[in-house]
Amino acid sequence: MNPDSFENLRLELRRGCLVLAVLAALRREQYGYTLRKTLAEHGLEIDEGTLYPLLRRLESQGLLASEWREEDKRKKRFYLLSAGGAEVLDQLLAEWRGIDSSIHQVLKEQDHGTD
Repeated sequence: MNPDSFENLRLELRRGCLVLAVLAALRREQYGYTLRKTLAEHGLEIDEGTLYPLLRRLESQGLLASEWREEDKRKKRFYLLSAGGAEVLDQLLAEWRGIDSSIHQVLKEQDHGTD
């Protein structure tokens, strides 16, 4: 397979996973830097050029709320999952679990040689 093709597929898969991870992480209020750090600690590196546009998009969709506050003598924008965002997160998690279960079943059948 062409390395560029694989990279495109990898990024497409990752993009959807990042939305789910960001929504899940923002069940607890965080600002951008701590969110990046939290995701990285769990194996999901995300650069600022991806994270901040994603946060703005999720907020414009009503899934996040944010506010500017001063902390350590610096203004920081804090993000938190909105009520609507919590509902969407629950729906996305149910979808994720269904997809994960289906993929495991397909792999299990293939591993056991049954079609």
